[in-house]
Amino acid sequence: MQTALTIAGSDSGGGAGIQADLRTFQAHRVFGTSAITAVTAQNTLGVRAVQVLEPAMVASQIDAVADDFSVAATKIGMLATSDIIRVVALALGRYHLGPIVLDPVMVAKGGDALLADDAVASLRNILLPRATLVTPNIPEAEVLTGRQIRTVADMREAAVALLGTGVQAVVIKGGHLDGPAVDVYADGFGIEEFTAPRIHSAHTHGTGCTFSAAVAARLALGDSLKTAVRHAKAYVLRAIEQAPQLGRGHGPLGLGC
Repeated sequence: MQTALTIAGSDSGGGAGIQADLRTFQAHRVFGTSAITAVTAQNTLGVRAVQVLEPAMVASQIDAVADDFSVAATKIGMLATSDIIRVVALALGRYHLGPIVLDPVMVAKGGDALLADDAVASLRNILLPRATLVTPNIPEAEVLTGRQIRTVADMREAAVALLGTGVQAVVIKGGHLDGPAVDVYADGFGIEEFTAPRIHSAHTHGTGCTFSAAVAARLALGDSLKTAVRHAKAYVLRAIEQAPQLGRGHGPLGLGC
């Protein structure tokens, strides 16, 4: 059995963050390990409180996993602060943690900020060059590139701009646009669009976390990057269709098996 690592925040409602990542790893028959960066008190209605962990504790968790497990792929989600970004980047330099899938989490589904404003530059300059794949949604891609994104053509231009940061590949998720669900994938060999019918549902909490975790799981299993992205998109669509209809707000996904 392959092992994957998630470095992310905890969601007490179970829909996103570490909980969604570990559930997604298990659905792919990949053993999940974790390093928690922050503890959030949240449910489907929103985030009530956030407690960011000390950077040294985040580093210690990564050290503990890397010293004992052979990590085949790593997913990185909520990092919260520049200090945590720096210790994670140092850990990526110390250990071989497989392909790195970076989900640049900035805002929760309900609109609550999950990344300090002064940490955006650290994310762009320190972590993106170390990542195999970055998976921003449109608002996150706008922050990272300083560009307005209103069309698929804008997504393509932003993806190319993100490649300029040093990341190997980019997926900009098109969930915030109208029409079909179009994601734009770009790497050093070209640009490709992945299109699927849009599923209209209130139960979409954790889609970004689930997508990036599914990519990491497929990479751990040996898929190529583009194949892993294609599989992850299909997995998330099935997970939305199979949502268990829990909570009074943005509900969690089901298992996309």
